[in-house]
Amino acid sequence: MPSFLRPFKSKKMRIVHYGHPALRKISEPIAVIDESVRTLADRMTYTLTHNDIEGVGLAAPQVGVNKRLIIIDTWLNKDEPQDESTLSPGERLLNPLMPVALINPEITLGPEEIKSSEGCLSLPGVAGELPRAKTVILTAKLLDGRVIQVECDNLLAICLQHETDHLDGTLFIDKATDDDKKQAESTLRELAQAEARRKRR
Repeated sequence: MPSFLRPFKSKKMRIVHYGHPALRKISEPIAVIDESVRTLADRMTYTLTHNDIEGVGLAAPQVGVNKRLIIIDTWLNKDEPQDESTLSPGERLLNPLMPVALINPEITLGPEEIKSSEGCLSLPGVAGELPRAKTVILTAKLLDGRVIQVECDNLLAICLQHETDHLDGTLFIDKATDDDKKQAESTLRELAQAEARRKRR
Protein backbone atom coordinates (compact mmCIF):
# COMPACT_ATOMS: atom_id res chain seq x y z
CA MET A 1 0.00 0.00 0.00
CA PRO A 2 1.41 3.43 -0.91
CA SER A 3 2.50 5.41 2.13
CA PHE A 4 0.02 8.22 1.40
CA LEU A 5 -2.88 5.74 1.71
CA ARG A 6 -1.88 4.38 5.11
CA PRO A 7 -3.83 5.73 8.10
CA PHE A 8 -2.71 9.31 8.67
CA LYS A 9 -3.20 11.78 11.51
CA SER A 10 -3.12 14.82 9.24
CA LYS A 11 -4.41 15.33 5.71
CA LYS A 12 -1.43 17.60 5.13
CA MET A 13 1.63 15.91 3.65
CA ARG A 14 5.26 16.79 4.30
CA ILE A 15 6.84 18.76 1.47
CA VAL A 16 10.27 17.23 0.99
CA HIS A 17 13.29 19.46 0.53
CA TYR A 18 16.38 19.54 -1.65
CA GLY A 19 18.38 16.37 -1.15
CA HIS A 20 15.37 14.05 -0.98
CA PRO A 21 15.78 11.34 -3.65
CA ALA A 22 12.21 11.71 -4.96
CA LEU A 23 13.12 15.14 -6.34
CA ARG A 24 15.67 13.63 -8.72
CA LYS A 25 13.71 10.65 -10.04
CA ILE A 26 11.67 10.47 -13.23
CA SER A 27 8.08 9.92 -12.15
CA GLU A 28 5.85 7.12 -13.42
CA PRO A 29 2.75 7.76 -15.55
CA ILE A 30 -0.62 7.13 -13.93
CA ALA A 31 -2.41 4.33 -15.77
CA VAL A 32 -5.77 4.40 -13.96
CA ILE A 33 -7.52 7.18 -12.04
CA ASP A 34 -8.54 5.18 -8.99
CA GLU A 35 -9.19 5.98 -5.35
CA SER A 36 -5.47 6.11 -4.59
CA VAL A 37 -4.95 8.81 -7.22
CA ARG A 38 -7.94 10.81 -5.97
CA THR A 39 -6.69 10.55 -2.39
CA LEU A 40 -3.21 11.69 -3.40
CA ALA A 41 -4.64 14.62 -5.37
CA ASP A 42 -6.89 15.59 -2.46
CA ARG A 43 -4.05 15.50 0.06
CA MET A 44 -1.69 17.38 -2.26
CA THR A 45 -4.32 20.07 -2.80
CA TYR A 46 -4.81 20.41 0.94
CA THR A 47 -1.05 20.58 1.46
CA LEU A 48 -0.63 23.33 -1.13
CA THR A 49 -3.51 25.44 0.15
CA HIS A 50 -2.63 25.03 3.85
CA ASN A 51 1.12 25.51 3.63
CA ASP A 52 2.89 28.19 5.68
CA ILE A 53 4.59 29.43 2.51
CA GLU A 54 2.19 30.36 -0.28
CA GLY A 55 2.72 28.42 -3.48
CA VAL A 56 0.99 28.23 -6.87
CA GLY A 57 1.81 24.64 -7.71
CA LEU A 58 2.85 21.30 -6.26
CA ALA A 59 4.13 18.16 -7.96
CA ALA A 60 3.81 14.66 -6.50
CA PRO A 61 7.61 14.22 -6.13
CA GLN A 62 7.53 17.18 -3.74
CA VAL A 63 5.54 15.05 -1.30
CA GLY A 64 7.80 12.05 -1.92
CA VAL A 65 5.59 10.30 -4.47
CA ASN A 66 6.99 9.69 -7.95
CA LYS A 67 3.74 9.78 -9.91
CA ARG A 68 2.97 12.13 -12.80
CA LEU A 69 0.48 14.31 -10.97
CA ILE A 70 0.58 18.05 -10.32
CA ILE A 71 -1.68 20.57 -8.59
CA ILE A 72 -1.96 24.05 -10.09
CA ASP A 73 -3.41 27.09 -8.32
CA THR A 74 -2.30 30.17 -10.24
CA TRP A 75 -5.56 32.14 -10.08
CA LEU A 76 -4.46 34.41 -7.25
CA ASN A 77 -7.44 36.77 -6.98
CA LYS A 78 -10.42 34.45 -6.90
CA ASP A 79 -12.65 37.08 -5.28
CA GLU A 80 -12.10 39.57 -8.10
CA PRO A 81 -13.84 39.44 -11.49
CA GLN A 82 -11.69 38.20 -14.36
CA ASP A 83 -11.03 40.24 -17.47
CA GLU A 84 -11.51 37.48 -20.02
CA SER A 85 -9.70 39.48 -22.70
CA THR A 86 -6.42 39.22 -20.78
CA LEU A 87 -6.63 35.46 -20.21
CA SER A 88 -5.23 32.66 -22.32
CA PRO A 89 -7.54 29.80 -23.34
CA GLY A 90 -5.91 27.65 -20.64
CA GLU A 91 -6.67 30.21 -17.95
CA ARG A 92 -10.27 30.56 -19.09
CA LEU A 93 -10.64 26.77 -18.89
CA LEU A 94 -8.70 26.01 -15.72
CA ASN A 95 -9.12 29.08 -13.48
CA PRO A 96 -12.69 28.12 -12.44
CA LEU A 97 -11.39 24.65 -11.47
CA MET A 98 -8.45 25.82 -9.36
CA PRO A 99 -6.82 24.37 -7.44
CA VAL A 100 -6.86 21.73 -10.17
CA ALA A 101 -5.18 18.33 -10.42
CA LEU A 102 -3.54 17.48 -13.75
CA ILE A 103 -2.67 13.86 -14.49
CA ASN A 104 0.17 12.86 -16.83
CA PRO A 105 0.64 16.48 -17.98
CA GLU A 106 2.70 17.10 -21.09
CA ILE A 107 3.67 20.50 -22.46
CA THR A 108 4.88 21.75 -25.81
CA LEU A 109 6.92 24.92 -25.48
CA GLY A 110 6.08 28.00 -27.52
CA PRO A 111 8.82 29.79 -29.50
CA GLU A 112 8.99 33.02 -27.48
CA GLU A 113 11.21 33.05 -24.40
CA ILE A 114 10.98 35.22 -21.28
CA LYS A 115 12.91 35.55 -18.02
CA SER A 116 11.21 34.11 -14.95
CA SER A 117 12.08 34.76 -11.31
CA GLU A 118 11.20 31.62 -9.37
CA GLY A 119 11.31 29.89 -6.03
CA CYS A 120 10.12 26.48 -4.90
CA LEU A 121 8.42 25.00 -1.85
CA SER A 122 11.04 22.23 -1.89
CA LEU A 123 13.88 24.76 -1.96
CA PRO A 124 12.92 27.29 0.75
CA GLY A 125 15.18 30.29 0.84
CA VAL A 126 16.39 29.76 -2.75
CA ALA A 127 15.48 32.00 -5.68
CA GLY A 128 16.72 32.34 -9.22
CA GLU A 129 16.13 33.75 -12.67
CA LEU A 130 15.82 31.39 -15.61
CA PRO A 131 14.51 31.28 -19.16
CA ARG A 132 10.99 29.96 -19.73
CA ALA A 133 8.74 29.72 -22.75
CA LYS A 134 6.11 32.47 -22.70
CA THR A 135 3.39 30.05 -23.82
CA VAL A 136 2.87 26.30 -23.72
CA ILE A 137 0.39 23.84 -25.13
CA LEU A 138 -0.82 21.66 -22.25
CA THR A 139 -2.14 18.14 -22.73
CA ALA A 140 -3.37 16.43 -19.56
CA LYS A 141 -6.15 14.44 -17.98
CA LEU A 142 -8.43 15.79 -15.24
CA LEU A 143 -9.61 13.72 -12.28
CA ASP A 144 -12.96 13.16 -13.97
CA GLY A 145 -11.17 11.50 -16.89
CA ARG A 146 -11.52 14.37 -19.36
CA VAL A 147 -8.52 14.90 -21.62
CA ILE A 148 -7.69 18.56 -22.29
CA GLN A 149 -5.37 20.21 -24.77
CA VAL A 150 -5.12 23.96 -24.47
CA GLU A 151 -2.75 26.90 -24.93
CA CYS A 152 -1.58 28.55 -21.71
CA ASP A 153 0.14 31.89 -21.07
CA ASN A 154 1.13 34.14 -18.15
CA LEU A 155 1.84 32.66 -14.71
CA LEU A 156 -0.02 29.46 -15.63
CA ALA A 157 2.46 28.69 -18.42
CA ILE A 158 5.45 29.29 -16.15
CA CYS A 159 3.98 27.19 -13.35
CA LEU A 160 3.26 24.31 -15.74
CA GLN A 161 6.89 24.33 -16.87
CA HIS A 162 8.13 24.42 -13.27
CA GLU A 163 5.88 21.59 -12.08
CA THR A 164 6.36 19.30 -15.09
CA ASP A 165 10.12 19.72 -14.65
CA HIS A 166 9.65 18.17 -11.20
CA LEU A 167 8.15 15.08 -12.83
CA ASP A 168 11.41 14.59 -14.72
CA GLY A 169 13.69 15.15 -11.74
CA THR A 170 14.62 18.71 -12.74
CA LEU A 171 14.63 21.66 -10.33
CA PHE A 172 14.38 25.31 -11.31
CA ILE A 173 17.82 26.03 -9.85
CA ASP A 174 19.31 23.64 -12.44
CA LYS A 175 18.32 26.17 -15.13
CA ALA A 176 19.10 29.34 -13.20
CA THR A 177 21.97 31.71 -13.86
CA ASP A 178 25.45 30.80 -12.66
CA ASP A 179 25.33 33.67 -10.16
CA ASP A 180 22.05 32.42 -8.70
CA LYS A 181 23.41 28.88 -8.47
CA LYS A 182 26.50 30.10 -6.62
CA GLN A 183 24.43 32.21 -4.25
CA ALA A 184 22.22 29.19 -3.51
CA GLU A 185 25.05 26.76 -2.75
CA SER A 186 25.15 27.16 1.04
CA THR A 187 21.36 27.03 1.42
CA LEU A 188 21.12 23.94 -0.78
CA ARG A 189 23.86 22.26 1.21
CA GLU A 190 22.01 22.97 4.46
CA LEU A 191 18.73 21.66 3.02
CA ALA A 192 20.41 18.47 1.82
CA GLN A 193 22.07 17.92 5.17
CA ALA A 194 18.75 18.37 6.97
CA GLU A 195 17.06 15.84 4.65
CA ALA A 196 19.91 13.37 5.26
CA ARG A 197 19.55 13.76 9.04
CA ARG A 198 15.81 13.18 8.77
CA LYS A 199 16.38 10.00 6.77
CA ARG A 200 18.71 8.61 9.46
CA ARG A 201 16.08 8.99 12.21
